[in-house]
Amino acid sequence: MISENAPSSPSSKPLLRALRGEAIWPPPVWLMRQAGRYLPEFRAMRDRADFLTRCMTPDMATELTIQPIRRYGMDGAILFSDILILPWAMGQSLEFIDGRGPVLGAIRSEADLARLDPKRVQDAVAPVRETLSRLTKELPDVTTLLGFAGSPFTVSCYMVEGGGSRDFAETRRMMQTNPALFDRLIDTLTSSTAEMLCGQIEAGAEAVMLFDSWAGILPPSAFRRYVIEPTRQIVEYIRARHPKTPIIGFPRLGGIMVREYAQKTGVNTLALDTVADPVQISELVSEVRPGLTLQGNMDPMILFSGGETMIREAQAIRDAMRGKPHVFNLGHGVMQHTPPENVAALVEAVRSV
Repeated sequence: MISENAPSSPSSKPLLRALRGEAIWPPPVWLMRQAGRYLPEFRAMRDRADFLTRCMTPDMATELTIQPIRRYGMDGAILFSDILILPWAMGQSLEFIDGRGPVLGAIRSEADLARLDPKRVQDAVAPVRETLSRLTKELPDVTTLLGFAGSPFTVSCYMVEGGGSRDFAETRRMMQTNPALFDRLIDTLTSSTAEMLCGQIEAGAEAVMLFDSWAGILPPSAFRRYVIEPTRQIVEYIRARHPKTPIIGFPRLGGIMVREYAQKTGVNTLALDTVADPVQISELVSEVRPGLTLQGNMDPMILFSGGETMIREAQAIRDAMRGKPHVFNLGHGVMQHTPPENVAALVEAVRSV
């Protein structure tokens, strides 16, 4: 891999260099949900323990993080964990049920919110930090270790609903009918997320990512208030303690609001969802954030289907971004039944120049 726009940084890690603004060719590649149920070795581990146990057991979480690195040689290894570890760490009940997903004790009142204790978080997530510490010793020297968290708005959606939802109606209703309560929830999540991510960095994460999977359900005014502003505060907090650590932001389905997101949050990298055109987004944000790294954004369904169509699509995205800071990834996570050989073919296609 070569740098096309700047002298090479001291780091030998292509992904870390790209996240810091270098145009690397071919671009580094990693995939959201690259450790997951599509891998047979992951499924074998799943049969040994429930999801939360796997997240909170360093031996298991380390192994699950490394599996796709061992198999595909990805440029980035993202911590095996979940965005709902934070509310669980604050004391909200959490259970993962097969066929249903996460189930939490819904936050609907002042009393519900008062039961959360942010002071519990650092002790509760100590096993996560231990996993990161182990990974720093076990990953290949060229692999960048990524930590992550859910962004406050997306995490609040699950906390208020008590699980997943098609429209997160209860969350949006709280925003309208009890904005003071919702603001306190967002403020609690913002400060706790920033502190938790700093803990991940201190344990060995070389970059961190904020997943705002449900940002796209908000109108512009609420997007500014509940997506952009909390992200800005988190970035500011992390930068004060770890100024050199790259931060990736993923405001999924944010549309043209990603321009303002890129301008005001201060993230180093903007991760793009499936519907975004990387070239157009690059032009859209270049006036406010010249040189901003973009990440993404092939459709996971194309990866699922594989074949020549996948190779053409992957190389089209890659080639369109040549000469610009870019990290190849999907526009969302790897789908459950994706053939593992398709992932291998994708990585080869991106790197084949």
